[in-house]
Amino acid sequence: MENILEVKNVFKSFEGKEVHRGVSFTLQEGETLGLLGPSGTGKSVLLRSLIGLDIIDEGEIFYRGKRIDLLSEKQFCQIRTKISYSFQNGALFDSISVFENVAYPLFEHTQLKELEVEKRVMEILEVVNMADARDLKPSDLSGGMQKRVGLARSMALQPDILLYDEPTAGLDPINVEMVLEVMKKFKAQGFSGVFVTHDIPAALKICDRVVILKQGKVGFSGTISEFEKSTDPFVQSFLTGL
Repeated sequence: MENILEVKNVFKSFEGKEVHRGVSFTLQEGETLGLLGPSGTGKSVLLRSLIGLDIIDEGEIFYRGKRIDLLSEKQFCQIRTKISYSFQNGALFDSISVFENVAYPLFEHTQLKELEVEKRVMEILEVVNMADARDLKPSDLSGGMQKRVGLARSMALQPDILLYDEPTAGLDPINVEMVLEVMKKFKAQGFSGVFVTHDIPAALKICDRVVILKQGKVGFSGTISEFEKSTDPFVQSFLTGL
């Protein structure tokens, strides 16, 4: 399979504190990659770096063979229509409806007419089981519902890659399953994904491969089967709580 994304030898520091010290990994077309690691290892920082919200200090990031880490903010706006970030808290606009939240990227970045936008938004809301909530405001929704609307919005422009930042964090088991069901549907449609999570059971259900960060570097990289069978104590520490 072709690499759709490539991260090469990335370094990143904040106020003298090294977060990444030579991180490298690839994402293949159509796969979901789990990005794991103890708290403070910069998993979300890596996601943000992929779309220019954080700028790396050293290294290279390639999307479909084109280097993107040196792009200007304006050029990154284009990349963000292809690599979409689903924020941990949903990051919805409080003052507008569910429908308007999902429609926003379509009005902002496409030439679709209003009826075409409506059709597209309702199709996505059906996928995330939120069509009945189209006229509600985010404040009317539970945390799990907000996350699903956030996922819907991240899908609006039909990007190549979805970056999931802790989409199951803080949810009860029923809502976790609903969010995972949405991610499975996206995956079945052929989208690639990077899934940052502390939820190991969720990673085992969704991911094809796993990368684990350790002290600023990649401490493990392998398939789900290799992850589960690993005898490395560091890797085992992620599985012992299951």
